[in-house]
Amino acid sequence: MNDSSPSGAGLRQRREAIVREHMESENRHDFDTTIDTFDHPRYELVATGDVFDGEQEVRAYFAESRTAFPDQRNEVIALHHADDAVIAEFDLLGTHLGRLRALPRTGRSFRCRMTAYFVFEGDRLVCERVYFDQLTIMRQLGLAHEPTSIAGRLSTLVSHPVTIGRTIVGSLVRRSGAR
Repeated sequence: MNDSSPSGAGLRQRREAIVREHMESENRHDFDTTIDTFDHPRYELVATGDVFDGEQEVRAYFAESRTAFPDQRNEVIALHHADDAVIAEFDLLGTHLGRLRALPRTGRSFRCRMTAYFVFEGDRLVCERVYFDQLTIMRQLGLAHEPTSIAGRLSTLVSHPVTIGRTIVGSLVRRSGAR
């Protein structure tokens, strides 16, 4: 996209306006407006592998995520432009007040830096592809621990006893072989 040309600058402005309306409408939980920003609604959550394709699946995603995090919102840090995308850098925030799949509510809040690629075909939004560190959120919700902490080591021991056992035996064998 050549942003120095009038048509390139105009396309860039139209795309950015769509992304801003999309993100602001998510914050208001005005999902009809959010859906309308898409030519075809599609979310891809890279960290979880989830893909929500089509209006019905996207609405189900909104219902599930906002039941778990009713105050979920984004704070835009920066928008960047590429040939076929607007890339949003933002913080996502929320409080875990409802079930999220198998996870019971924790009542704890999170803040996670994320990047979303809003993929366009011309001036039509066709996908929001979100990249984030799932472990950052899980730690803040108290559902995961830093692996090197005492809680993290105990969790690893309980979750992976065979692997830990093999590591200990291998270490002992190497030590005895070195003598």
